[in-house]
Amino acid sequence: QAQLVESGGGLVQAGGSLRLSCAGSARIFSAYAMGWFRQAPGKEREFVAAISWSGVRTYYGDSVKGRFTISRDNAKNTVYLRMNSLKAEDTAVYYCAANPTISTYSREDLYDYWGEGTQVTVSS
Repeated sequence: QAQLVESGGGLVQAGGSLRLSCAGSARIFSAYAMGWFRQAPGKEREFVAAISWSGVRTYYGDSVKGRFTISRDNAKNTVYLRMNSLKAEDTAVYYCAANPTISTYSREDLYDYWGEGTQVTVSS
């Protein structure tokens, strides 16, 4: 059974917006920081954004700062990624993941749980 399930991906024109969601178990959302990563064809997976368990601390990759916003609703066991001003280079499979601590937010090897990903395609 998948621990994390992403949704909300799709095809959007450049300059448009999308909101991704990632739903998980109460056990994960009661204790874990959450992150979003993405992987474009032929490229390595890269860090996009992370949020602490409380939601107070957030971090972003340089390429998405000012355009993307991460948030979470622990009552709904869901983390979100709001993506504005989308560019063709944002095209990728987006993954959410759970990390025991926010202090290692950019270290994908330290995330314990991963979703299967959702495709985002931005047409130019």
